[in-house]
Amino acid sequence: MFSNLKVTYIWVTFKLPIMQKEISQVRHFNQPPQEVWEYLTKPELLEQWLGKTDFQPIVGHKFRFISPYGNDSYCEVLEVKPFTRLSYSWQKNSAKDHKPFNSIIVWTLVPGENGTELQLVHKGFTALEDYTAHNNGWNTCLKQIEELLITS
Repeated sequence: MFSNLKVTYIWVTFKLPIMQKEISQVRHFNQPPQEVWEYLTKPELLEQWLGKTDFQPIVGHKFRFISPYGNDSYCEVLEVKPFTRLSYSWQKNSAKDHKPFNSIIVWTLVPGENGTELQLVHKGFTALEDYTAHNNGWNTCLKQIEELLITS
């Protein structure tokens, strides 16, 4: 009954893009590093672009950024080199499964003739949803810092 039946198998392989695990953004500001540093380290200035916080630029200090959406970020200061480099851990619930994930944020300030280059590296992502949300969020935050620096 099936003697003339011919079976052909076809398969297609999709190559998915490699999941980015690190956000890297750079902005240039006309202000000197000391002025940009204040927006990274003074709670009253951090609140204007990132969220209410009890941050202190002291290695080992545990703090949080309070989210208006209820997904606070729990952090610990890892490195402080005034006007040059700031790093802290960042724990937030994942957009994918609402479980906490840990990552690291590093801010580097590079002085130049006409101001400061601010480099942001945020590493440790395991879910595309978190990478995308944070990449978009940091882009918005850096634009807000720029606007605040212009008007200060």
